[in-house]
Amino acid sequence: MVATPLPDLDALALQAAKALLIEQHQRYTATLSSRTSEIERLVLLVEKLQRMLFGAKSEKVLRQIDQLELQLEELQAANAIEEFKAVAEAASKLHGDDTPVPVLAPGNGRTKTGRLWTYVRDDRPSGDPTAPAVWFAYSPDRRGERPRQHLKLYKGALQADAYAGFQQLYEDGSIREVACWAYTRRKFHEIHIAHPSPVTSEAIERISALYAIEAELRGSTPEIRKSIRQARARPLLESMNAWLEAIRAKLSRKSDTAAAIRYALSRWTALTRYVDDGQMEIDNNAAERALRVIALGRKNYLFAGSNAGGERAAAIYSLLGSAKLNGLDPELYLHHVLERIADQPISRINQLLPCNVALSSLTATD
Repeated sequence: MVATPLPDLDALALQAAKALLIEQHQRYTATLSSRTSEIERLVLLVEKLQRMLFGAKSEKVLRQIDQLELQLEELQAANAIEEFKAVAEAASKLHGDDTPVPVLAPGNGRTKTGRLWTYVRDDRPSGDPTAPAVWFAYSPDRRGERPRQHLKLYKGALQADAYAGFQQLYEDGSIREVACWAYTRRKFHEIHIAHPSPVTSEAIERISALYAIEAELRGSTPEIRKSIRQARARPLLESMNAWLEAIRAKLSRKSDTAAAIRYALSRWTALTRYVDDGQMEIDNNAAERALRVIALGRKNYLFAGSNAGGERAAAIYSLLGSAKLNGLDPELYLHHVLERIADQPISRINQLLPCNVALSSLTATD
């Protein structure tokens, strides 16, 4: 389905906005219905061909079954991705990041670099009991159009690093940038490890003071977090800003420390946005944690066999990552799903998503 750009919602009359919403919902429902019907058709066809496995034509039938099962897997993976994508789009805050993944290039036996993108919904640190989820998306490259396509319907805050492709998401104001203090701290820390200095030491100490406040607020309501941040963190940030400006004026523009300071000051509005919104986090560690499993995977499977393999990997990572976020053991969760999925109607497949599987029933029956 080809995506059409949204009109200026602020300029629409109420009736026109309602009509647009109904149209978008009908289009989305039609897509899901079509995909569901195709899955059901393929399941019946595979079952019919399996009953035909006899005689001289068995080898040909087996090849047909393999091809149909591959189509079925791709449609089921697409359905799973759509479920996680819908959860992400419904959030008011997302954590986003990406990482490279080797993919076998067709024809030459070498690998190319694809990307796995992650979008995490997790508001438990601000006292929200909504079940967390992580959505992984695969793309064959890192062009800026990829996150724009992923988040084309999303409205809210995006906590992310300074990747240029993300910057274009903020241009129309529908997505607000919330920058990452962990990423900023890392720049000073790396310089401090190589060439320690009073400046890098003080920068790290000042940032650590902000994190000490956050440690006390974890799990508190957004209202409490906002109030305490404004009373305690804002003065620290104002002092740090003045200090960074003064230090920058004394350093050579070519120094690494000056570059780290310029980075912080150039993103100051996004770095301090969390102070005025108790739902926001001080950093993007939720997305970075979600990506750690990809680094482990690269050491084990080495590369994805194709772009389709990358998309299936994204679906599996979405399932297992969301299971972990919901406190489920990934192995027990997979066992739970595989025992039930053959008899689960496709229209109720979302009942097997991690957010809908109770921890008590999982440990009690598996």
